[in-house]
Amino acid sequence: MNKREFIRNFGLLSTSVALAPTFGFKSIQNIPDPETNREGIQKPVPVTLRDKFLGCIAGSWIGSAMGAVVEGWPYEKIKATYGTLNQLLPYKHYVEYVDWQSPAGATEDGIERQKLISTAIIEKKDRILSQDLATVWARDLDPDKMVYKQEPFDRSLLLLIKAGLPGVELGRLSPFLNVISVARSSQPLGLINAGDPQGAADDSFEVGKLYLPETAFALRWAALYNAGIAEACKPGATVASVIDTVKRFANYRAESGGLYTGVKVEKFAYDTIEKEVNRAFELAERYNDPEQLREKFNEIFFGGNYLTYGVASANEIVSKGLAIFALHKGDPREAIITAVNFGRDTDCLSAIAGGLSGALSGTSGIPKEWMDQVNKATAQDPYTNNKRSMHETADGLLQAYLARRTKIRKYLDSMGDEAFLAP
Repeated sequence: MNKREFIRNFGLLSTSVALAPTFGFKSIQNIPDPETNREGIQKPVPVTLRDKFLGCIAGSWIGSAMGAVVEGWPYEKIKATYGTLNQLLPYKHYVEYVDWQSPAGATEDGIERQKLISTAIIEKKDRILSQDLATVWARDLDPDKMVYKQEPFDRSLLLLIKAGLPGVELGRLSPFLNVISVARSSQPLGLINAGDPQGAADDSFEVGKLYLPETAFALRWAALYNAGIAEACKPGATVASVIDTVKRFANYRAESGGLYTGVKVEKFAYDTIEKEVNRAFELAERYNDPEQLREKFNEIFFGGNYLTYGVASANEIVSKGLAIFALHKGDPREAIITAVNFGRDTDCLSAIAGGLSGALSGTSGIPKEWMDQVNKATAQDPYTNNKRSMHETADGLLQAYLARRTKIRKYLDSMGDEAFLAP
């Protein structure tokens, strides 16, 4: 394999046609945002890698902010209250111990985690390790502010880091082995590995060690999802290629022992990830109406409120998100609206569906007013760990990707020419 083939197989050369003409950060910032029509919908433009990054970040942030309004509600309550919820509204979370109304467009705990991952990547300008993220936690998080924006376990993990516990030990202490926390927050791991699904999957396990043990099924759901985001960032990516990639990573790093696999009968088959992924895409193909799709999923996933995070399981949220992505063929606006009105863990679901759809299709179709409102709320948020706009975040992540790409090319060049590398 020559150097050019290595780069292509690594997924970097294939993305070069989608990049800005030069690699300077100034040129990236000067790429114009898509124009909008009178309805505030962005006109279709060729999807660059920058627009895919922005689409992923915007899709996940907007989905989180809109879905947060009705988080935990059954579909029937959403319909009775709003008909179809398709706008950003104020909301209150953690009302048991704080009294703060999040303004319309404010994101929530999942995006707080995502912002920390983005910060670590942007500063390192490369893929990150769990230690890199733990360092950002210790520096940027204020336990007193976290009570307004993050789950109690997020604060507990921070205090353990500050007490000196090694980051790689944190996940082993988690009592929530199938929670959605990593998958719904880790889209930047797919972006820094744009074009390299395996790298995205591996980083999901590496960074996810801060939240879960490496053998947790929830990390495999994060890995296959972020592999899909990395695939979606290729210039020639399609809905079909993303689906194929997700299916291919359904068994990635699966444990082979009976403790994890169970036995080959439905009741005792513990590892159901491949089956659930295939079922999600089959349902999306069979039911082309969002309400029919929701009804079929409600036959599979129901109840759970008697468990902590019982409606926030990785298998439920990721499989629903994949189905919504396929149903709407990667349209981020339609994916967000469908997910917001699905019921149950709506903010996580909308971040999953919106983030993957945005990575494939970019910002075309996302109302500019949604993006502006979320950016405005972010700038005014007194409790967030970072006030970068979604545009600044996407540009920072793209700059990190380009720096990594340059580093790999320098390494390949340093290893000599074709004659030196000949077998």
